[in-house]
Amino acid sequence: MKIVIPDDYQDAARQTGSFGRLSGHEVVIYHDTVKTIPELAARFSGAQVLLLIRERTPIREELLKALPDLRFISQTGQGAGHIDLAACARRGILVSGAGSGTLATAEFAWAMIMAARRHLALEAQRLRQGRWQTSIGTVLKGRTLGIYGYGKIGQLVARFGDAFGMKVVTGGGRAATAERAGRDGRPYIAERERFFEMCDVISVHLRLLGATRGLITGADLARMKPDALFVNTSRAELVEPGALERALRSGRPGFAAVDVYEEEPIGPDHPLLAMDNVLCTPHLGYVETDTYEMFFGAAIEQIEAFVRGKPINVLNPPPA
Repeated sequence: MKIVIPDDYQDAARQTGSFGRLSGHEVVIYHDTVKTIPELAARFSGAQVLLLIRERTPIREELLKALPDLRFISQTGQGAGHIDLAACARRGILVSGAGSGTLATAEFAWAMIMAARRHLALEAQRLRQGRWQTSIGTVLKGRTLGIYGYGKIGQLVARFGDAFGMKVVTGGGRAATAERAGRDGRPYIAERERFFEMCDVISVHLRLLGATRGLITGADLARMKPDALFVNTSRAELVEPGALERALRSGRPGFAAVDVYEEEPIGPDHPLLAMDNVLCTPHLGYVETDTYEMFFGAAIEQIEAFVRGKPINVLNPPPA
């Protein structure tokens, strides 16, 4: 079979221990991103299988119409909001997905918090320019950490906050968030105004759903303290479009650390990159060796199961 792997920026698939299991197939890997339907259709032409890396490649009905040979999509991770599952089902294309980068993303979120509070990236850059000690950082102990969305990743980040002596509160999310916070003995702040006003650091850990798209508004951000830090390693679309840039320019919050963007990859002209009070990274939260080994191992196992005629982890099962 012809298998296409798009958007593999670091040539990571080839370096995993499971990649050799695809040796009997024709495997084509692309290391850059294209966006238009004709470009994607040309790259995927003749492929029976796509192996997708997280949400990097949108698969919509218009593209599917140009891919008559496609029969299976193996997704790294369970999230499939970028795939039109119903359109795939109508065309007899199965989609399977499994795996989670929970620990990697939680660790990365904490690294972002630490780096942003002590201005590490800014100071390292300025040191290369011959400048010495241009800013003053802030310790975390005694400050209030707000976890906005207390799922698996949020719970891990909360524990990191405990270890650093922070006061951890939770907010946002569905009713399950409040229930989980209660079981762990953590305060749940139901009033969103109070949540944004009281936190010194807010770390967002929500899934992108119809109900959460644009959930965090400019009014919410404007309630944050002038020296507060807003951290988003989850999804850019959780924030109202343009709201974070406007809030930062207005001085509330004073700082941000961002790993996710509405369109990826971003270019050097993205407005957040021009702000000294923002730490920007290129969606690295789950990009880590152990996570990639797990992701690609699961995705290749899904391909093997499909070839055997016994697909696993199917996200769009056909009607009974």
